[in-house]
Amino acid sequence: MIAVQRTARAMRPRRIWRAVVSVGICALAAACGDSSRPPVKAVTAEVPSAPSSSGAQPGVRVALIMKTLTNPFFVEMEHGARRAQQETGIDLQVKTATQETSIDQQIKLVEDEIGAKAQAIVIAPGDSARLVPVLKRAQDAGIRIVNIDNKLNADAMAAAGMKPVPFVSVDNEKGAFEAAKFLADQLRRPTDVAVLEGIRSADNAQQRKRGAERGFRSNPNARIVAEETANWKIDEAYVVTERMFKQHPRIGALFCSNDMMAIGAMKYLQESGRGQVLVAGFDALDEARIAIRAKQLAVTVDQQAAEQGYLGVTTALALLHDKPVPLDILVDTRLVTSKTVE
Repeated sequence: MIAVQRTARAMRPRRIWRAVVSVGICALAAACGDSSRPPVKAVTAEVPSAPSSSGAQPGVRVALIMKTLTNPFFVEMEHGARRAQQETGIDLQVKTATQETSIDQQIKLVEDEIGAKAQAIVIAPGDSARLVPVLKRAQDAGIRIVNIDNKLNADAMAAAGMKPVPFVSVDNEKGAFEAAKFLADQLRRPTDVAVLEGIRSADNAQQRKRGAERGFRSNPNARIVAEETANWKIDEAYVVTERMFKQHPRIGALFCSNDMMAIGAMKYLQESGRGQVLVAGFDALDEARIAIRAKQLAVTVDQQAAEQGYLGVTTALALLHDKPVPLDILVDTRLVTSKTVE
């Protein structure tokens, strides 16, 4: 395993992307309220190719398949992948399903890339197990696979006969532990606390839950009274948070496994007059940074989405050139608080 540390400020063109962030959040809220499922072609994001650099590699097709582009985290991940494209001149196809829960659409996108004879697929899977069979078919077709963000399930891979693939991400458990501990350290008396989980079949959601539990339990004053999933979504987080507080009105601290859910939770807390509740997020979106400055959010975790996208593509190219690649590549995380927010 190797760790990668880069200055987040250099990777994050905030002024350029702030408008994109606001649009992305509104789009997710709209998408979550729509029960229809458009065909994959209608939700495939294909951005025009960037100019080739002097190190151009024409004819190399690499597909970046993400969960959604309505979450600004993945917009930034795509930005990092485009930087790799600009440096290498590859044919980078960026594709995504409607929502982070649209697993069938992700499977169809992988199938499309098998048919298009992509040389490599870089994927942030929405589900750690359900994507394995189709990725095994891609591997059998000679396509190099790089797993980013959410780790594929090792048992499912072994059962399918899929060979190990490089994984680019962060230590999700460590990041969540540090964020929840940041909240717990502020509890001076016995306090009920809660966790909003991501998609429970996703490895990163499981890691963040474990980390949050450890972080809260670092202070005996913290008593975990509720752990519920809101599936990474703003509107679902609003509803789940409302239900949590009706059942446990004394909750004083809430860890949210991503910033999108934190936004939904904060909306409920503000509307219900509970603005004093300590809230943690995960992703360091621009909206989360604004909430930290407004003292609505206590902390979030910067996991350098752009760097994950960049390293996913460059790792795929290394595989295509038969260069040795570590199986685990960890990008550094850092807490963003009122003292460190940019």
